[in-house]
Amino acid sequence: MSGFGHECAEIVRAARPGSYRIGMILGSGLGALAEELEEAVRIPYTHLPEFPVSTVSSHGSELVAGKLAGVPVVILSGRAHYYESGNPAVMRTPVETLKALGCDILVATNAAGSLRQDVVPGSPMVISDHINWSGMNPLIGEEDERRFLDMSAAYDPDLRSILAQVAEADGAPVAEGVYMWFSGPSFETPAEIRMARALGADAVGMSTVPEVILARFLGLRVAAVSVITNYGTGLQDHALSHDETKAVAKTGTERMKRLLRGLVKEVGR
Repeated sequence: MSGFGHECAEIVRAARPGSYRIGMILGSGLGALAEELEEAVRIPYTHLPEFPVSTVSSHGSELVAGKLAGVPVVILSGRAHYYESGNPAVMRTPVETLKALGCDILVATNAAGSLRQDVVPGSPMVISDHINWSGMNPLIGEEDERRFLDMSAAYDPDLRSILAQVAEADGAPVAEGVYMWFSGPSFETPAEIRMARALGADAVGMSTVPEVILARFLGLRVAAVSVITNYGTGLQDHALSHDETKAVAKTGTERMKRLLRGLVKEVGR
């Protein structure tokens, strides 16, 4: 772990003493969950060494530490993406900070395009596995032999089971599926969407996979949930846009908040 993760953790502890069990990364349009933390402190990314600031309009850029459902959590409200800098390890310091604060679980969220007609815009999809189509990896250049990382259970089965139970209790069962990471920032072509479906993907997006790899490298258990904001190119009758992503992500926020709050409550027992 780099020194910056520990340094950032000390800044957080100075503002709000204590340790944390769960870290979260909130994607496009999902920052509202951070507003629900109790006893919260908010630290702009610009006040944390080596924290990247996103250039995406739907992303915040602050760390929020507090309690959710009575459980101490740290929320990264907004992420930086590979397509913004060309650096697949751009989120390394934020993930290392979660580890240094004591988190042993990372919950990542994102906005994604569905490749399945039964997984509709506005609904969540629990990620069961991923396909790294970008070819980039945040561990490139890592000299530690741990870089040869086992990814056979990257998305923790027990955490996925809890998410399914929470959704069932909420009266709205949640789909599971495989997420394929494209580098972005352009949306996929119809041919790329046909390829993704043929390769077994259920949703596509431009984030999350690097953070999952980093989290597993650091020994964190991972759960990840996509908010479906659209169908993939060629599967709907209008062009894709980031405005649509932001608007539909907001419609799925309430269900996502209930899902994540339920997960935190169960894990924190």
